[in-house]
Amino acid sequence: MEFEFFIGIDVSRNELDFAIQKGERLLFHREIVNESAAISAFLKELGRLPGFVMHKAVFCMEHTGIYNNHLLQVLYKKKSNICLEAATQIRSSLGNIRGKNDKIDAIRIAGYAYDKQHKLCLWQPKREVVQELSHLAATRSRLISVKKQLKVPLKEHAAFSTKRTGRRNLQVCSHSLKAIDADIARADKAIEQLIAGDEELARIFNLVTSVSGVGKVTAVQVIVATNEFKDINNPKKFACYSGVAPFTDDSGKIIKKARVSHMANKKVKTLLHLSAIVAIQYNQDLKLFYERKVLQEKKNKMSVINAVRNKLILRIFACVNQNRPYEKNYCKLVV
Repeated sequence: MEFEFFIGIDVSRNELDFAIQKGERLLFHREIVNESAAISAFLKELGRLPGFVMHKAVFCMEHTGIYNNHLLQVLYKKKSNICLEAATQIRSSLGNIRGKNDKIDAIRIAGYAYDKQHKLCLWQPKREVVQELSHLAATRSRLISVKKQLKVPLKEHAAFSTKRTGRRNLQVCSHSLKAIDADIARADKAIEQLIAGDEELARIFNLVTSVSGVGKVTAVQVIVATNEFKDINNPKKFACYSGVAPFTDDSGKIIKKARVSHMANKKVKTLLHLSAIVAIQYNQDLKLFYERKVLQEKKNKMSVINAVRNKLILRIFACVNQNRPYEKNYCKLVV
């Protein structure tokens, strides 16, 4: 699609900075409150610009989590062209830059949209049930973090203090820990009910969890990260996204060992790592693969575990793309 207007938006909690560009020429900058009414009013003002039509404009912004919500809801209702990019993607494309503020960032985002206009991926909202699943999973993750923040210092304090002091500290926090455990259980139940109540979610969830080693928490994160395998439907892309795919870094005669990138979804990577550890213990094929590589071929343990992560990703995507559960002794039919 050919665009004429390029609107770069710097999003923060309280303000939105708009930089409006027509072709290469910057028209003006405007700062408004991050509220739905203010956004709607500003869009009406944009509509009065000479030659402005919504389908010829693209609104580009960085992904800042829930701070984008008001803006995305209003723009989507107006059937706008929306580009939601990772902050690192925009920053890397700008080269060496010095200085920044909200106005400059908005102008730079508008320039990015103009330069990359033929490669922009337009944003589409996730289904409401998937968004709710994402929020519940995030809440559960925060509850577990809070529980860990309480329990770890208590254990360490008990190891280096008197038993009486350790018991007293544990008694002080006991009600909080029980309440957090109850909240985690409620979050798990809410997630299960949400998945069971949606036919498509339940189908995908059952396919993903059919893979040996992949548990419920990992399955939920994979579904949310891939948007039900719509945004990412290729296992190689997902391996790259989750920091599992190794990349070479060679130059001339300098040949280095292929390594995984630190630019990844670390939450998904951690869960895939835990799934790989479970799979090595309970899946006979992967257990034999791990033992052969580590014990016989003397490969690095972490490299082999990473290979197991890749195998799990391939199995997950094969099951979902072929719409069949994982079969331990699967034989491909030859016609």
